[in-house]
Amino acid sequence: MREINGAEIILEVLKHHNIDTVFGYPGGSVLPLYDAFTIYKDSINHILTRHEQGAAHAADGYARSSGKIGTCIVTSGPGAANVVSGLMTAYMDSTPMLVITGQVSSQNLGTDAFQELDIIGVTHSITKHNYLVRTIEELPNLLREAIYLTKHGRPGPVLLDIPKDIQMSKMSYDKFIYDLNNEYKSISDYKYIYQKPEKKEIDQFVEMIKKSKRPIILAGSGVMKSNSSDKLREFAKKFDIPVTTTLLGLGILPAEDKHNLHMLGMHGTAYANYAVDEADLVIALGMRFDNRVTGNIERFCEDAKIIHVDIDEAEIDKNKRTDFHIVKDVNVVLESLLKSEEESKHEGWIKRINELKEKYPLPRNFPTEHITPQHLISKISEVTKGEAIVCTDVGQHQMWTAQYYDFNTPNSIITSGGAGTMGFGLPAAIGAKLANPDREVVAIVGDGGFQMNSQELMTISDYDLDIKIIIVNNSFLGMVKQLQEVFYEKRHSFVRLERNPDFVMLGQAYGIDSNMVKTPKELDELLKKVFSEKKSSLVNCIVSKEENVFPMIPGGESVDEMIIFKEEL
Repeated sequence: MREINGAEIILEVLKHHNIDTVFGYPGGSVLPLYDAFTIYKDSINHILTRHEQGAAHAADGYARSSGKIGTCIVTSGPGAANVVSGLMTAYMDSTPMLVITGQVSSQNLGTDAFQELDIIGVTHSITKHNYLVRTIEELPNLLREAIYLTKHGRPGPVLLDIPKDIQMSKMSYDKFIYDLNNEYKSISDYKYIYQKPEKKEIDQFVEMIKKSKRPIILAGSGVMKSNSSDKLREFAKKFDIPVTTTLLGLGILPAEDKHNLHMLGMHGTAYANYAVDEADLVIALGMRFDNRVTGNIERFCEDAKIIHVDIDEAEIDKNKRTDFHIVKDVNVVLESLLKSEEESKHEGWIKRINELKEKYPLPRNFPTEHITPQHLISKISEVTKGEAIVCTDVGQHQMWTAQYYDFNTPNSIITSGGAGTMGFGLPAAIGAKLANPDREVVAIVGDGGFQMNSQELMTISDYDLDIKIIIVNNSFLGMVKQLQEVFYEKRHSFVRLERNPDFVMLGQAYGIDSNMVKTPKELDELLKKVFSEKKSSLVNCIVSKEENVFPMIPGGESVDEMIIFKEEL
């Protein structure tokens, strides 16, 4: 009788579900699985990162930029511990990700064996679900269930912890194939959220729009995760409603779309924040009213009616009480709304929106003697025509990217929103490039966060990936510095990075073409050259140290306390 072992089952199930790219780092508890890769090397592309955290973030970037499942494989103990920040990042931003961790053999569980870690306990609060596999017989269906859960309902990371002996155990090949080819029945039924909303729900939705004089749409990443960007554009046009987005929702509408107010929130545009404050109806689609968007939740949209559409019932009324809600996939709701015979015009409101845009534009009068971060991001946007996939770290450069890069396509900003994970940008760009080999991929990183995962330059070099790495180098932990200046009387405490490495030499050591720029003239010439070449490149861009991110609504405050210009401090 032909048999198949657990390691082969894992790769066979991945192959069956069209998972053809995985990121990982080998170790003792996954040796059987890595041995099986020699059999499946033609059907599953394994990318060896230089750190397990890099593997997790690369899988995340792969998933966000493609809509597919990002997959990573690591060993037990410290290997598993090293993916914890990656899991948190994916969980907070609802990224479909499958993490397979090796574990010590079953008989050693609970004995404090070498490299044993209760990763199930550690990751309970930062995974959609996690499993410890106990028998070879349950492995195939648990793996299928894990894959199902990553994408159905609200997406998220799922972890499967597989002891080494289970990877080596065997079962009947015929039984495995029979089960694999039979329809999988999950314990979790998400079918209701993909069904069309009831007619009375759509009628009430449309009626609230008709009664409104100043409606506004708050669009989050849930719109893109449900593949609804085109439908949202049609909906905004049909009912003549301006749209503002969360950080992760940038790109839902082209930058120059007349209904686009760009990002709202703590560092959103002043005109978006003022428009939301003046609205009498807020239509929240695929977003969760997090504190970086709302500030003081009690004063956020306090005079507006609120409609909330979200795939996750737990988000309804969690942070902000709504007047009407629908727990459905955004796509099916928008589809039903577009079938309505009703349309509307809000000419007076759109006129007011345009007045706000004219009164509170983002400053673009850049100096010529030195490079400001805003100028840098604007030039990258200009050179790439707003069509690149942009992966960022977290901090000031992230906010400047959100403000000054003209995102024109969905799933083009790959950044850590909820978790705020420094070190995310570079490995995320690796995943994004492997998922989108024909698109320009840019990693915009700060000099602080870049050093947290700079070892992944070797992965970029090793796999000959055409990724442009832009270091926004102000020799500070910029966002922490800004908060110290605003709230702690400019007392800088351990935020200076005056002893940075030579980033050009570092890039060259990894075999990557690297340059430094200090003036706007040098910047223009170098960016044109870098983006005209189909190879990886690192640019260490020395920017002014004094710049801070404005507008800014201080944490816990409302739009009334928004600081629009640094002169207001």
